[in-house]
Amino acid sequence: MSSPVRRIVIADDHEAIRVGVRTTLSANPDWRIVGEADNGRDALEVIRSTQPDIAILDYSLPMMNGLELTRAVKRELPRVEILIFTMHDREDVLAELLAAGVRGYLVKSDATKHLLSAVEALAIRRPYFSGQVSQTLLDRFVESTTRTTTNSPLTSREREIVQLIAEGLLNKEIAAILGLSIKTIETHRAAAMHKLDIKTAAGLVRYAVRNNIIEP
Repeated sequence: MSSPVRRIVIADDHEAIRVGVRTTLSANPDWRIVGEADNGRDALEVIRSTQPDIAILDYSLPMMNGLELTRAVKRELPRVEILIFTMHDREDVLAELLAAGVRGYLVKSDATKHLLSAVEALAIRRPYFSGQVSQTLLDRFVESTTRTTTNSPLTSREREIVQLIAEGLLNKEIAAILGLSIKTIETHRAAAMHKLDIKTAAGLVRYAVRNNIIEP
């Protein structure tokens, strides 16, 4: 009996990475790439429209990073398995991703060795983690996720706007991307800055880097 076809979405802002992933996965006739995106907001729309079995997401996606994208996907389509691609093997990032529902985590330097194995595992709903991630470490993260993920004072919308500000976008541009009024963006921006006791856009950029909203 043949294996069921697994539908896959790839999201990475580097075309070369997307091509590499697509080429590697095409070796398996049971895997079908049903969509691609180069930023987090487009990726969410592609995932909504295609409802894949697996989404392979770069952590550092512009407009909506891999963590916020995972949270959005898991709220709407909890059965989509998420494989996060990242440049850095960082424990604090992994803890947040686990809490968000990620069950696949792949450091890009390990991609050649581990990508096929990771997708094979997620295709049968088993977790897969590359790098120096031990089961003991995973267990500790799972136990501490509630404490870890409640530290941010910002709402999901405020984090989204902080990321866009940190990427250098103006209020008018953010309003157009999110489909909100400029006044609403200004209100969220002011609320975030008040909660964080930050006075400048540069301060928001530093906060975004320190808290893994964007990578430096």
